[in-house]
Amino acid sequence: MLRFCLAVTALTLAAVPSRAADDWDQVVDKAIAYLQKSQNADGSWGTPPRHIGVTGVVVTGLLQTGKVTADDLMVAKALKFIESLVNPKAGHIAGDNPALGLQNYVTSINVMALQAANRPEKYKPVVGDAVKFLKKLQWDEGEGKKDSDDFYGGAGYDSKSRPDLSNTQFFIDALKDAGVASDDPALKKALMFVSRCQNLKSEFNDRPWAGKINDGSFIYSAADGGQTKTSDDPKAPLTGYGSMTYAGIKSMIYCGVGKEDERYKKALEWIGKNYTLDANPGMPPDRAEWGLYYYYHTMAKTLEVMGVAEFESADGKKHDWKADLVSALAKRQRADGSWLNAKDRWMEGDPNLVTGYSLMTLSHCKPARK
Repeated sequence: MLRFCLAVTALTLAAVPSRAADDWDQVVDKAIAYLQKSQNADGSWGTPPRHIGVTGVVVTGLLQTGKVTADDLMVAKALKFIESLVNPKAGHIAGDNPALGLQNYVTSINVMALQAANRPEKYKPVVGDAVKFLKKLQWDEGEGKKDSDDFYGGAGYDSKSRPDLSNTQFFIDALKDAGVASDDPALKKALMFVSRCQNLKSEFNDRPWAGKINDGSFIYSAADGGQTKTSDDPKAPLTGYGSMTYAGIKSMIYCGVGKEDERYKKALEWIGKNYTLDANPGMPPDRAEWGLYYYYHTMAKTLEVMGVAEFESADGKKHDWKADLVSALAKRQRADGSWLNAKDRWMEGDPNLVTGYSLMTLSHCKPARK
């Protein structure tokens, strides 16, 4: 009897990775099938003018899953489209005459897509020019800002738009993927801005609002006295929320902040109290699902960068966050393999973009395989 029980237990444990892998494969394969059908004739996804950025998100997600390569017909067409966006004169990857508000996001995500293609011989010059372009967009002395200014070090939609943590996160991700070291001056400056987006009074954030909440969460922007997306009331408290807090943690790590740093520990404390896949935590009930898929991919990438296998929340529970995310996405996946956020904010009504975000999320949730 004992031998039988041990054998059953062993078989059950062995089946767990297999089931997890099957679930992951099924969700990813359905998404890829959808994208094969929704791709435009020119290799892009989405509608102009946003297709120049949506395509980069989709390609990054596809390649990072490992299910397809740069030689896959669908991806090869998409890469050709991204190549057509290279602007040698300006240095960006956003086309001939892109809207100013698209230049940072689009160039950053397209750098990530080209790096995911793993063709350094072909794309190294393009990526190098794009890095130089992105650094010029950063708010610093070139824009007449001193390091005491709340714009300093951040990236906005372009060199004239006020900086925010979302734009800055993509800026940092792109530089990281391009091989820029954490002690590079651009990342040192970026860290100053990121730190000032945290609800934490410290030597790194002396803004007047920094200690009012002091819970370690991150807000949307430190610029112009601080801004959050949890409320439209300029007099409302600057409460942080999930997507920006994970973005803040990841950005700090990429900029060289260690796990013993108080900024890291306080942010970890906040996400420990707010572990959920049902909402973008910190958002009020009527905004709970705003930016949900952006939250998912930022959460997944950050937890992987943190080196977390199981995440222990403040109540002592241990979470298999990869399995949790796969389950959450499987539940929300539509019959055609796509995803779409019914609470359409920040372009999450576009199934191509949201499916790209979901594949980016799933790429960080790969299950163990036998």
